[in-house]
Amino acid sequence: MKFFVSTIWLLLLVNISLPQNDAPKLEATRDNGERFLLKKDDVAAGPHHTRHAEIFGKYVDGYNHYVLQALDKVQATAMDGGGYFIGIKAVPAESPVGYKLKLFNRPLLEPPRSTSYCSGASYAAFIEQLNLIFPKKRKKLSYERYEAIRMQEENGGRREDTIKFWGKWNDDGFGSHYALVQYAKMGEEIKPQQARPGDFINISWAKGGGHSVVFLGWYQDENAAKHIVYWASQTRTNGFGDEVIPLERLKEIKAVRLTHPENLFTFDVNTMVQRDIPGDKIEW
Repeated sequence: MKFFVSTIWLLLLVNISLPQNDAPKLEATRDNGERFLLKKDDVAAGPHHTRHAEIFGKYVDGYNHYVLQALDKVQATAMDGGGYFIGIKAVPAESPVGYKLKLFNRPLLEPPRSTSYCSGASYAAFIEQLNLIFPKKRKKLSYERYEAIRMQEENGGRREDTIKFWGKWNDDGFGSHYALVQYAKMGEEIKPQQARPGDFINISWAKGGGHSVVFLGWYQDENAAKHIVYWASQTRTNGFGDEVIPLERLKEIKAVRLTHPENLFTFDVNTMVQRDIPGDKIEW
């Protein structure tokens, strides 16, 4: 009996001490250059859920998996979406996201509203992704780089478009490219057919205007209609939520992927960017 009990305890201890291989790798997500298609079950969860890592994470490893975990964290702050609102001149003014977003426990935003809009949502996913990738790097981020990441001026005023990291991400056009690829050199541009769940995409609509989203996949329904699937903040989902949108509504996109998050600690805050860059057509 003693031998039996001791054996059980030994097995338990061995099991507890075994290394866990479930954590995503700390490396850039890879693709084979071919278009990634979702299955019908992948788009069945609806607009509001916290299963992005479960549903879409099985298709990717590396840094993109962390952004899918980040989506679940952001969505959990407003399971009904939280509301969508744009109004720079409103009182109080618009809020990029409706919760107190922090990087390494340092505040980036004191939200004037509980609502959000698209570039704020995708930026929140990016920031929460960094919190997951670098859980113990708070002291290594310099003040000037932390200040560049902030979404408000120190007096609580609105950080204008084009100003520092957030101002470039929030800019009209291909903001995530301006900020992630050009300004901080933390990411790389990819072609539409390379896109994988967890990539950041700026959309130019066929009828004008744009959208900042986190890509989840391409999808072809039972009628052979082609769609893009993404997470963002928009009116139709009352803020944070997944959308399945027909491709004919898109004019072009620009897709980028986080590949060098370590450059967060070394980027030049005075780097200039080229805003006049072409978008990519979706050929399918």
